[in-house]
Amino acid sequence: MFRYCICRSGTNGLNYRYQHTRSKSLEDIRERLSSGPSFQDFVQNPDKPSEEWKDYDGKLKRDKGENERLRLPPWLKTEIPIGQNFSKIKNQLRDLKLATVCEEARCPNIGECWGGGEHGTQTATIMLMGDTCTRGCRFCSVKTSRNPPPLDVSEPKNTATAIASWGLDYIVLTSVDRDDLSDGGSNHIAECIREIKLKNPKIFVECLAPDFRGDIECVKTIATSGLDVYAHNIETVEKLTPFVRDQRANYRQTLQVLKEAKNINPKLVTKSSIMLGLGETDYEVEQTMEDLRSVGVDCLTLGQYMQPTKKHLKVIEYVTPTKFKHWEVRGREMGFLYTASGPLVRSSYKAGEFFITSILRSRNER
Repeated sequence: MFRYCICRSGTNGLNYRYQHTRSKSLEDIRERLSSGPSFQDFVQNPDKPSEEWKDYDGKLKRDKGENERLRLPPWLKTEIPIGQNFSKIKNQLRDLKLATVCEEARCPNIGECWGGGEHGTQTATIMLMGDTCTRGCRFCSVKTSRNPPPLDVSEPKNTATAIASWGLDYIVLTSVDRDDLSDGGSNHIAECIREIKLKNPKIFVECLAPDFRGDIECVKTIATSGLDVYAHNIETVEKLTPFVRDQRANYRQTLQVLKEAKNINPKLVTKSSIMLGLGETDYEVEQTMEDLRSVGVDCLTLGQYMQPTKKHLKVIEYVTPTKFKHWEVRGREMGFLYTASGPLVRSSYKAGEFFITSILRSRNER
């Protein structure tokens, strides 16, 4: 199967009532998912701590005041991206002159996703609106500029035509932030979604959208464009947000965007992502997950932060596979429809596409 992703580089009482009202449908969906492959079937490096750690003599966490980079633990080492499938996708994307967030953000899964991995599911992640962002988050290696090149007005039709020719059933769209535009590029993204749906009404579309500086009209433009999954990443815990994300990004603003997207279009599946290893505590991660559930977020991914270059934030801690498994269990207990948690998990990941497609199809069949 070939799948391309076209992308951009509460209280407990309230949670209980929300979860209780949808418990039957939630159990129906989980029962359907249980008949398919498990999340661990998709993960490149399974959770085998006794084998992975026994010969590792490095430190997993930097002490306060230390500046040396931590040595990469075994479970984060990935194969060099080679092979026929990898080369095929790379050539196709170059011919279409599309920028990939896989390359721009130095994703560690590029070999597995582009090569298809053992499950033969090929995924490529492309950024809409160019490869240059107006923001400078300290974890991200995408190029930045105050005045990026103008938008390509032919991009919606060209992208939709390409996707239609590939015969897809699920795609992910994302984009750089364009604070230089009055609407943040929301109308351009919405036009891409509409064109894709026009050419293939059965396709599921996920969009990893910017925050548009909290402009709800822009959020509405995306949420009412025919979209199936509205994704916006909170990235890290509230205390670390000012040090990790661009100053124009805001923890509470992100929560508001996700809340309003669901309010505007209740049929949307909403999704967010958290990076671990930046110095957050377990209590802070738990609080962030609870905050996301309090605004109705359905799906969550948690992954290890990886320092892309020497200029970016250093890794404070390499979180163990066992701890990631803990957060996956906690996510399920909190009521997320789907929680992907693992060292190499990213916000757009082929395992996620499988599970979310199952959720969407289950909803459509009811």
